[in-house]
Amino acid sequence: MEIKADNHHIWYEPDRGAVIFQGSLRLAGSEEYAPIADLLHEVSLQHPENLTLDLRKLDFLNSSGINMLSKFVIKMRQKQQLIHVRGSRQIPWQSKSLKNLQRLMPSLVLEIEDME
Repeated sequence: MEIKADNHHIWYEPDRGAVIFQGSLRLAGSEEYAPIADLLHEVSLQHPENLTLDLRKLDFLNSSGINMLSKFVIKMRQKQQLIHVRGSRQIPWQSKSLKNLQRLMPSLVLEIEDME
């Protein structure tokens, strides 16, 4: 499973149980984020015990994208599935916005790392 565009690349690595986000997501509204939401849903069905969202190389995510991730986290909370989210301190939006995901799902494991 993979989504590629000019400014972003999102793919699933089944051996790690990880969805990797790379680039910049500036899509307009939930309709344009639907393929990404579908990918996350499909992955959650295949890898229900433990899923990692690796956002360390996602330079930008607009409010529509944050909304899409928030809805996904809420669905996973309702299913009681464990989610790990990995972010980077070097990308300014991640520290604040990713902590909000943890507020939606207290069991979410959040790792904000120093990337060199």
